[in-house]
Amino acid sequence: MSNLPLLSITGLTAVSDRDGGASVLRDVSLRLARGEVHGLVGESGAGKSTIAKALLGILPRTVRVTGGSVRFEERDLLTLPSGALRQIIGNEIALIPQDPQTALNPGRRIEAQLTDGLRMNRGMSGRQAHARAISLLEEVHIRDPLRVLEAYPHELSGGMRQRVLIAAAFSLEPKLVVADEPTTALDVTVQKQILRLIRGMQDKHGTAVLFVTHDLGVVAQICDRVTLLYSGKVIEAGSTADVLDHPAHAYTRALLAASPRYDRPDEGLTPVPPAVFDQLRREIGTDAGIHV
Repeated sequence: MSNLPLLSITGLTAVSDRDGGASVLRDVSLRLARGEVHGLVGESGAGKSTIAKALLGILPRTVRVTGGSVRFEERDLLTLPSGALRQIIGNEIALIPQDPQTALNPGRRIEAQLTDGLRMNRGMSGRQAHARAISLLEEVHIRDPLRVLEAYPHELSGGMRQRVLIAAAFSLEPKLVVADEPTTALDVTVQKQILRLIRGMQDKHGTAVLFVTHDLGVVAQICDRVTLLYSGKVIEAGSTADVLDHPAHAYTRALLAASPRYDRPDEGLTPVPPAVFDQLRREIGTDAGIHV
């Protein structure tokens, strides 16, 4: 089994009933190896968060999967009974959500939110879970873990809340962490710290990470491989170095030209030419570009 991919998405297709059956995902396939950081990148509405939600079993009712499979260690998550899926989500697959402000319960102290899973899923006593929570906060470079455990979310900065969510995601030693744009709400300095932290935790624990982002600069910093989406279809995929240094598709090249380069701050940006979008619509179909 060790030679098989940890995650294998094959031919995943979905439509939006809210939008008259418009395509949301179009025959999406990707493979994620154990211990790999895989970037899932695209514009808003490209389908990257829909793929993550399908994996986590939290698709909205208006989105309907019409084909394909999502296999995690050869178990198809799309066909598992709800009880079996709940055993996997949290224990073997964890989520770092996008907005730490809304992801944490404002009425509960941080300790309760970190230790509940440890007590329920690992059978730890209160004392054991407390010690584990301190260790987790230290791992994410929180200097005063006792104070943070006693705090409510609103008493912490955005960067501190995101560190707490990273600690929570890694707390049960999952095999896969889905990071859903975890740096979007943070300023650039804190963003770099969080990216280094996620990569450090991933490397230490050997966890695979599916990193959802719209930012090619983030992909360059943290990802081993990347899959680029447009309007629910895979446009290009490969190692990060190959895709960013030798892009094969005109859309990839146009996105790179439109992205700021931190190593070339004086270099101007070029908008994606309309001809590239015309090409994408011809390749994908008449409803390409419809964002749901």
